[in-house]
Order: sequence, then C-alpha cells, then structure tokens
Amino acid sequence: MEYQEDEWLQLSGLQHFAFCRRQWALIHIEQLWAENLRTVEGDLLHRKAHDSADRESRGDLYILRGVHIQSRDLGVSGQCDVIEFHRSEDGIPLQDKEGLWQPYPVEYKRGQPKENDADRLQLCGQAMCLEEMLSCEIKRGALFYGETRRREEVIFTAELRDRVRDHLSEMHDCFKRGHTPRVKPFKGCNACSLAEYCLPKMLKQKRVGDYLDKSMEEAMRGSDRIGSTEEGRGDE
Repeated sequence: MEYQEDEWLQLSGLQHFAFCRRQWALIHIEQLWAENLRTVEGDLLHRKAHDSADRESRGDLYILRGVHIQSRDLGVSGQCDVIEFHRSEDGIPLQDKEGLWQPYPVEYKRGQPKENDADRLQLCGQAMCLEEMLSCEIKRGALFYGETRRREEVIFTAELRDRVRDHLSEMHDCFKRGHTPRVKPFKGCNACSLAEYCLPKMLKQKRVGDYLDKSMEEAMRGSDRIGSTEEGRGDE
C-alpha cells in the first residue's frame, strides 16, 4: 500500500506516539502545543543540527544536515538532523562525489538516553525513509544526546522495523478517525509540556459527557416519578 501525499504524517510524531499516544494526538490531531525548558533546549539543539547549508567533507566522511526525507510506503515525511556518508564498497553513488558511500543517520536529542525505545523508533523510521529514497540498505545509525555529549549506536533490527510499521499504521488510523486516545498517567507526565491540557489525573474519573448524560437521565426519571404521583392524586 502506498499513501497519497495528502495522507502523509510527520515522521517526528513517531517519537511522540511511542512515548505517549495521547501526547501525539494532542499535538498532531488537536494541534495543541506548549513550550517548557525541555522543548526549548531541544529546539536549540535541532536548529544547529538542521543547518542545511553546513556540509562537511573529511576524507572518507561526507556530512549533510537538515535533509528532507519521505516515504510513500510508510506515509510520512520529515527531516534528518544529520546524515553521515561513509566511504564503503557496499555504499551508493553520490552526485559530484567519487566512489561509493554508506548512509548513516544521526538524530540529536537533548538530555540523556531513555529507558523506552521512542528515540530509537524515530531514528529507525528515518533510515527506512532513506532506504526507500536511495534504494539501499541501512543497518545502523546513532542518537546523540546533548546532556551526555555521547552517541548511542542503534541497530535497525527486523523487530524494530516491524514496530515502526505497526506504530505508523495505528497513527494513520487514529488520524483518519480524529481519535485522541485515553491513557493512564505515568511518570513521564511530569515532564510533558502538555500536562496542563492533558490533565492525566482526570482520566481516572468518568468523562464529563458521561457524567452529564447520567445526571440528565436521573433528572428525567425523577420528573417521570413526579408526573405519575400527580396523576395518581388526580384519580383519588
């Protein structure tokens, strides 16, 4: 199946979705956003990485920044922070470059490595887009974390690729239905810039609409009982 361009989702949303399905829906379906210290720091880090005018050639290494990517198969589009091309016999030809070059995507993140796979899934999604665009195979990439100033290499296993496809399929389904999932609060809620809008504690309670519907039903039953009493008195 190929998605039409007007159906494409933002690839960056894959990280949001993997972290919290509700957060993704609030941002990408309901168009809500709020800044906090973490989002500002992350934005500054990405601005530097996304300087598309910054290209480097260092021997067997060629670096591009802020590269636009897309995939009709996955139905997404986005941007790679950095793509390193390493000279390799298993690589692909590049315009105006001699030899063959192997793509190696690098995603910049603030903070430090996370316990969940949200960042790894986003990076794998980038690699899968590049594979479709460049007709090649990309086996690995790296996450660079601003707090630790270190890279974490990610191997794009079959399992990780399957999870990318499963997540994106669910994202497309939710987006088409305009559905914002309900989730249980977890420790990550405290760091979320959308906590004020999401109000995760309220999710433990019944929906306001359900409460109002129940109140209306009770009021109607009460009105019916009063009407029956009045009729009974009229017959006495």
